[in-house]
Amino acid sequence: MIRVILAEDMHMVRGALVSLLGLEDDIEVVADIVSGDEILPTVLRHRPDVAIIDIDLPGKDGLTAAAEVHAEAPETRTLILTSLGRPGTLRRALAAKAGGFILKDAPPNELAEAVRGVAAGRRVVDGQLALAAFDSEDCPLTAREIEVLRLAAGGADVVDIAGRLFLTAGTVRNYLTAATTKLNARNRVDAVRIATEAGWL
Repeated sequence: MIRVILAEDMHMVRGALVSLLGLEDDIEVVADIVSGDEILPTVLRHRPDVAIIDIDLPGKDGLTAAAEVHAEAPETRTLILTSLGRPGTLRRALAAKAGGFILKDAPPNELAEAVRGVAAGRRVVDGQLALAAFDSEDCPLTAREIEVLRLAAGGADVVDIAGRLFLTAGTVRNYLTAATTKLNARNRVDAVRIATEAGWL
């Protein structure tokens, strides 16, 4: 029996996925949760074979949580289930050591097959998306520029970002300027748009 936990914040979607997986003889959903902050504690409590994780979750985002699961409980494989089918998002998922990446609009039978594949230790990724990721350009931003831009995208101003990252306001402005320049953006808002559309944030 493949033991699974599911992290999805939309109640109707989560309920439908639990019901769908419940139809499979060899898969058991041992816990379903709504917040990214709950993922690692739930994994450590239940020790599932596979954690199915949405990217956009309240609290900690799914990719950060997937990386934590890989570091703290490597025997649990992670399967990213998302509507964000962008090459940059796939690259970020693979960098977080996710075992699989499947889109929410995939045919229902593909979810169970992806769970089985990931549980067996295989990398499961949509073929077309993998090709697109292979062909897409690398992110020109540094990890710190991405971090600063991600906070700006969430509505934080320069002073807030500086406080959260233990930087000076001037340093934050420099990172934002560098990111805007590298992305050939008109301004900070445009830089956030470009980076988001590329799947880099």
